[in-house]
Amino acid sequence: MTDVLWHTWADTHQARPRRTATPGGAAEVAAAVSSAADDDLRVRMVGTGHSFTDVAVTDGLLLSPTSLTRVRSVDPEAGTATVEAGLPLCDFNDVLAEHGVALANMGDIAVQTMAGAVQTGTHGTGRDAGGLASQVVGLEMVLADGSVVECSAERDPDLFHAARVGLGAFGVVTALTMAVRPSFLLHAREEPMPFEEVLERLPELRADNDHFEFFWFPHTGNTNTKRNNITRGPARPLSPFRKWLDDDFLSNTLFEGVNRVCRRFPGAVPAVNRISSRALSARSYTDASHRVFASVRDVRFVEMEYAVPAEHLVDVLREARSVVDRRGHRVSFPVEVRFAPADDVWLSTAYGRDTAYVAVHMYKGTPHEDYFADLEAVFTSVGGRPHWGKMHTRDRAYLEEVYPRLGEALAVRDRVDPGRRFGNAYLERVLD
Repeated sequence: MTDVLWHTWADTHQARPRRTATPGGAAEVAAAVSSAADDDLRVRMVGTGHSFTDVAVTDGLLLSPTSLTRVRSVDPEAGTATVEAGLPLCDFNDVLAEHGVALANMGDIAVQTMAGAVQTGTHGTGRDAGGLASQVVGLEMVLADGSVVECSAERDPDLFHAARVGLGAFGVVTALTMAVRPSFLLHAREEPMPFEEVLERLPELRADNDHFEFFWFPHTGNTNTKRNNITRGPARPLSPFRKWLDDDFLSNTLFEGVNRVCRRFPGAVPAVNRISSRALSARSYTDASHRVFASVRDVRFVEMEYAVPAEHLVDVLREARSVVDRRGHRVSFPVEVRFAPADDVWLSTAYGRDTAYVAVHMYKGTPHEDYFADLEAVFTSVGGRPHWGKMHTRDRAYLEEVYPRLGEALAVRDRVDPGRRFGNAYLERVLD
């Protein structure tokens, strides 16, 4: 038994694997998988731990991708870039920028490994551009028999469609080929807006902006909206002082202190939220796309997020607000709402339908179970799909109802990993 203890970013799950390995390429991953099979060990590849579930946990062989960090190629003319599994998304963005290209869309946290982010369905918000998995055009994987394979829409398409958001259940992803586009600037406009006004203007706000999202502060009628639109420029980034004030001090340092107070004195939460919802004033700036998409999140929290059919969003949010009030929950973190177009990734939360994402958070160490359970009931009442890397209680029986291609994906899994070499407790719950 190794002394190495791996844990998630929010410390929601820990792992004490029997063995660990840090392979430097696909061949070394294949050798590690074959060696694990000889000893009847299950295998998981971890990332930076930004999943809140135990999707990466194993008591067998834990693979770390810290040596799988090369950008193998960037081809601006073809609009593709191939990157190894362990490179953090933020570092990949920097390399792409050096070649004059960028990802079309991404989430607001950029420290995850490329494979970890894609495999769990990480997404941002967008009218036309979907999550990271929808931008994958090819995968290199090591299968349970130790073979190294490549798949795409043309080459073993069933494996490709199943494994893009594959939870590591189909094999160890060692490299990804991403679609990229010429670098672009985003004009960001952030401003407060009443909750009811956002709901009434939602069709307009979604249709008129390339990327729209908002944060609702429970116990208030206030939101903070974000509209990011492609622009020719020129670039006008935030001043260093404004960036420090808003993004470092107010959104992290002060917010950390506020949440510590609210954890100790939950009765203060409604009053604190009324102040917090007005603390960030309106601002606008123009910068490189990846700098606008991503933000620093230093305050530790736990999170549940569901993808609901976009047409049900207004009803879902009004019911969520009613539940918070009726049940007496004290919620110091804002509720985050984002959007994505339908995609064709079999296990993507946006598969086949126009999607709205509703994410709920609680400060680390604050009781969250009742709040999450009450809102999960709201989300599942409209066929919501849980984010694979965030807290939820759904099992295969439920997931079969909301993922029309789940059966086909599981048939692929039976083909490439019949002995469940890449299984773990989480996958047993959601896939077995």
